[in-house]
Amino acid sequence: MRMRTPIALLGAALLVLVGPPLLTTGSGAETGTQIPGLRFMVPNTPGGGYDITARTAAKNAEDAGLTHNIEVFNLPGAGGTVGLARLVGEHGNGKLAMSMGLGVVGAVHTNKSPKTLADTTPIARLTEEQDIVVVSKDSPYKSIGQLIAAWKKDPGKLPVGGGSSPGGPDHLAPMLMARAAGIAPKSVNYIPFDGGGELLASILGNKVAFGVSGVGEYLDQIKSGELRLLAVTGPKRVPGLDAPTLREAGLDTEFTNWRGIVAPPGLSDGERDKLIGLVTKLHDSQEWRDSMKKNGWDDAFLTGDRFGDFLEAQDESVDQVLKELGL
Repeated sequence: MRMRTPIALLGAALLVLVGPPLLTTGSGAETGTQIPGLRFMVPNTPGGGYDITARTAAKNAEDAGLTHNIEVFNLPGAGGTVGLARLVGEHGNGKLAMSMGLGVVGAVHTNKSPKTLADTTPIARLTEEQDIVVVSKDSPYKSIGQLIAAWKKDPGKLPVGGGSSPGGPDHLAPMLMARAAGIAPKSVNYIPFDGGGELLASILGNKVAFGVSGVGEYLDQIKSGELRLLAVTGPKRVPGLDAPTLREAGLDTEFTNWRGIVAPPGLSDGERDKLIGLVTKLHDSQEWRDSMKKNGWDDAFLTGDRFGDFLEAQDESVDQVLKELGL
């Protein structure tokens, strides 16, 4: 997560589906990456960012010959904390991993979850991704400027939908937008959905005035014309998409999301290292590089203890942001 605003929220703490296979990195037997019975848990509904990341990673790993028959399953609820509790309860299970990201960090705070990411085994941060501001093709708002002008007049009458619970990326992004536009964050009518898949129907049906989600989740709908892209939240424009950054639109803020993988607590060093090794080989594969490009993901690879330090910093930063925004 990178957020730069006039109130200097985060500082240094935040420095931080697939086509046919092309090239393979070798067999799992050769690289020592085979984990028979490996399962990826997705802690939100199908079609969201965690889901797309997990299914893409599983397919790429199989196409690259790193391991086989990875099962991906969804266990949604409470912004990812239902899945988190299940993961922590699988103490010592080296054949389970969970797709996660900034949204789970925020959900731990807003849901007062008794289980936190400090209870997990950090495996890897994979990607960084901009959020996007989108409306339906029938929306009266043709530009981000028109949307912000209407939003400032009466924030409560323009509901914004996001694919994460309060404290997650799709919540923090519009709150920072509001702050930069001179709108009190507490006056924003934010409607949370459990993943981008659930949010999409409400945007298309004009149940929300606009939606905020990850760039990789709605590329198909943007390209088909079902959704109108008004802005991207990161520091630069996204190649291939005709939309300004928030700064270009006059809002002095920026925001990026990230996603990664954690495992249950209590793993042996060998089990932990094997999961990290598998993800490292995946990261180095042509299949994964192609998928990152296709989905508009930026490489943000970080493994093991360094990822654990990042998670600790993110937890502190989200807590600070929520307090400074009065949320």
